[in-house]
Amino acid sequence: MPHTPILLATGNRDKQAEFRRLLDGLPFTPVTPVDAGLSGVPDEEGDTHEAIARDKAAQWSKAASMLAIASDGGLVVPALGPRWESRYTHRFAGPAASNDERLRRLLELMRPCHDEERRASWVEALAIAHSGRILASWELSGGTGYLDEQPPAGPLPEFWVFSVWRFPQFGATYSQLTDVQRESIDDHWGRLRRLVRRFLTSIYVRSDNT
Repeated sequence: MPHTPILLATGNRDKQAEFRRLLDGLPFTPVTPVDAGLSGVPDEEGDTHEAIARDKAAQWSKAASMLAIASDGGLVVPALGPRWESRYTHRFAGPAASNDERLRRLLELMRPCHDEERRASWVEALAIAHSGRILASWELSGGTGYLDEQPPAGPLPEFWVFSVWRFPQFGATYSQLTDVQRESIDDHWGRLRRLVRRFLTSIYVRSDNT
């Protein structure tokens, strides 16, 4: 059975790993931007995470002339009000900031917040496109945890926010959760996995039968 190439439209290795989990067992061959000889990152413009994900998927798929999967997500922190916008989670500290600088700045913003004020959730949007044309997109919110007051020891993952987004019922940050624990909090990636697999399977079956 031939496998269809699909571009994992991100340079973030942690996100590439999540995309691979979405596609695991399906007849698609994951291709990274490096594999495809692509460089540069599309501008993240849009009024919603879904709009940004759709734009990224369209641009990457057009550049690669193949199927592409892209996403955009962000941290939702109600207590920060207008001082925080989830769409700018990766960029709020400046385009050249390191993950350590981003985390330090977020914890500074959260310093006056305590207990329930430290509640935070995550929103993730994902889009699939082919040669510049959007085929499908979704935007989902995940579980609710609490932001730690101190940074973790050691190097940060590329999904740096997840290292301080804690779920007290498990005594663990999001980065440390098992698959079973993720499922129990109605995890955004778990729900996206079901949607993406259903959609891609339907496309593959239709194309395979023509």
